[in-house]
Amino acid sequence: MIKTPNQPVTFEEFAEWKPESRPYELYNGVIIEIAQPPGKQQEIIGFLGSELTLEFVKLNLPYFIPKQALVKQPEQESAYEPDILILNEANLESEPLWNKFSTVTQGASIPLVVEVVSTNWQDDYIKKVGEYELIGIPEYWIVDYLGLGGRRFIGNPKQPTISVYQLVDGEYEVSLFGEMIGLSRQLFQS
Repeated sequence: MIKTPNQPVTFEEFAEWKPESRPYELYNGVIIEIAQPPGKQQEIIGFLGSELTLEFVKLNLPYFIPKQALVKQPEQESAYEPDILILNEANLESEPLWNKFSTVTQGASIPLVVEVVSTNWQDDYIKKVGEYELIGIPEYWIVDYLGLGGRRFIGNPKQPTISVYQLVDGEYEVSLFGEMIGLSRQLFQS
């Protein structure tokens, strides 16, 4: 049984309760229903998922993109369902929550996470960057196709931007890519 909104839930309570038909995330013990992404966001997620799959298949890497899975920092009562999550199948045996809850907690299992920004851009730029860094996820992309993020994240003037966070010595270093790259022209056209 799930607790009332005034009472935080544990990850296990959340995972046991979470329906498969609707997207939910857990933020510090609070269950948040995630809105269905609009059409353009779905197009971008589909395009990137296809391109990334082609690349890891070409490189013969033991990766796959699950339909639904959660990323959780072991010490927190938070769990996120990224727009695109690439998993390293070879490491899933060492994941304690994978078989029961389709949840990963180790950076070695997660070569890449991609979030396509919507109106809750603060979650992607603030909460998730910090938690993904602590988990040790080697690479995290934020695809901000509408330029919604704060100026401190995407620059001034605000414009559509892809932020690529790469883990270097345990900390993320970010590179920003605006409309000057060819891929972004395809992604950012309205």
